[in-house]
Parts: sequence; C-alpha cells; structure tokens
Amino acid sequence: MSKIAQAFSDGKAFIPFVTGGDPDIETTVNLLFALQDAGANAIEIGIPFSDPVAEGPVIEAASGRALSNGCTVDKLFDMVGRIREEIMVPILFMTYYNPIFSYGTDRFLARCAQAGLDGLIVPDLPYEEREELYQPCRSHDLELISLIAPTTGERIDEIARNSSGFLYCVSSLGVTGMRSVIDDSAKKMIAQVRAVSDIPCAVGFGISTPQQAKEMVKFADGVIVGSAIVKIVAEHGKGCVKPVFQLARSIKEVL
Repeated sequence: MSKIAQAFSDGKAFIPFVTGGDPDIETTVNLLFALQDAGANAIEIGIPFSDPVAEGPVIEAASGRALSNGCTVDKLFDMVGRIREEIMVPILFMTYYNPIFSYGTDRFLARCAQAGLDGLIVPDLPYEEREELYQPCRSHDLELISLIAPTTGERIDEIARNSSGFLYCVSSLGVTGMRSVIDDSAKKMIAQVRAVSDIPCAVGFGISTPQQAKEMVKFADGVIVGSAIVKIVAEHGKGCVKPVFQLARSIKEVL
C-alpha cells in the first residue's frame, strides 16, 4: 500500500490545503507543522501560479500574494526538503501543467522526488492526456492523483479503475471556494466509483466547516479543505497559525 493510500487506512482522512509561500515561506512551514499536529492525514501545498483557472478568488489572491513576495517553485522544493523528515504525513503538490512544462517535466519530477514529495494533483490535465505525466511520475515514485467532477459522467468508471492513491472528487461545478450548500453530486459520483473500484475517495471544493465535513464523510473516505484555511491566512497574515490549527482540529475531531 502506498503512503498516500495509507492516509485513508485509519478512519476518515483530513487533507488540508495551503498555498505555498503565502504570506511567506516560513509561515508556510509553521502551518505544515500545525496541520500535522491538528491531525492532518496528508497535506496539499499549492504552487502559486499567475493563472489558476480552477481557483476561486480566495486562493487566486493567495497565489498573487505568494508570487509578489518572491515565492518560486525552487523555494518550495527547498522548503519541503528541509522539513520532510519531520513531517510524517504524505505531502502533495497541487499545480497546473504549465509550471511543470515550463520547469521541464523530468527536472520537475526529479526535484519532487529529491524533496520527498509523495504525489501531484494537476487539475487542468485532462484524464485522456495523463500519460504525459503518469509514467514519468511512476518512475519517480510519485502518485498522480486523478480528479472527477459532476461533468465526468461515464468516464468515472475508467478513471476509477486506472487511478492510484485516491480520487479527488470535485463536489460541485465551478471554482474552489467556500459554499453554504453542497449538493449530492459527490455522493452520486462516489457511488459510481464504488461499483467498479475500492480506491479511496476524498471530496474537495466548498468544504469549510466541521458540519460540512461531517456530512461528507457519511459517504466519502475523506475531505479536502482549502479556501477556508487560505481565508484565515489572508485575514491574519503571519499570525494565522493558531487560528488555522483551531479550524483544522475542529474538522479533524468530527471525522
């Protein structure tokens, strides 16, 4: 069993997301330790990008702040490598394909492996084009996490059968962001997955409160929480670590 799959082996998984370098690298380091202490089973780090097409205004603004403060891919690689032995849970980069291509795919994946990353999430890489990264990721012992959404339809069966680690289930149409109401799209998708595969399913996009998380894990194997955390970082800056820990702990407790 892979390290990422193991994250789902002890009850429901909590996977928080932070934008790397927002407001600065050292605060990101402090957040990673706080999230681990709060009970995170895996952690996503978003690589800031100037055109984050899947992101809502909260994470888009965080990318802008990180870039303006001098965050680079190399600085994030160095950061992960520096703390990797102390962060015991899987670490995944969430990035768009353009930064990987611009950096050089082989060079990027080699740096991922060198830093000790466990996987990649690339939201703008269509499943039909995943071979561009899938085999190179495997050669570097990285898992390429597949996404499914309410529009995926019949392709869910094929994606579920041919994915590893976990499936990232996009809860609803649109970009990332907090939502007051989440419909039953994710529940229907996961039921479709369950008919063909036992791969763990984690639901993301829109989950921002312990109550929403509790509802989701009635049918999902885990939840991904991003915008609610990034919003706290925006509000508190370098003083965000304690309130982020408190939110993360409250969500983990209901799982």
